[in-house]
Amino acid sequence: MTTTNCAGGVDCCDAPLTLLPGGPEGVAVLAKFFRALGDPARLRLLEFLLAGERSVSECIRHIGLAQSRVSSHLACLADCGYVQFRREGRFSYYRVTDPRVAEVVHLARALAADNAAALAACMRIDARAPTESRPTEPAATGSS
Repeated sequence: MTTTNCAGGVDCCDAPLTLLPGGPEGVAVLAKFFRALGDPARLRLLEFLLAGERSVSECIRHIGLAQSRVSSHLACLADCGYVQFRREGRFSYYRVTDPRVAEVVHLARALAADNAAALAACMRIDARAPTESRPTEPAATGSS
């Protein structure tokens, strides 16, 4: 178990933070963590939920997508541990339960603001699909 402190050596919370190992499995889990945030609709929903618990209907109105798409994005966020939900009758309510989620989102916004020009010019990352899901071109072979 590896622990860390916040800036200035001050503990962020009462318990030490447990970090994933740096090997291939830990890196794969961390990449999946960021891929869950890589969809603009999911990120907008997550930011909307930072203000407090919301019903699915409120999320639909906020994001402007079909109910099925919003429910799918909320399920992804819940499956990945970013949010939790509760049912009340036939309604579902979602909320962010770990305050570190807000810290991650705010830090990402600050880093993106500092690197906005570079991110806008970046041609290696397609905002519509993760790199791994795009078809790759076959390697050039043969002689001239």
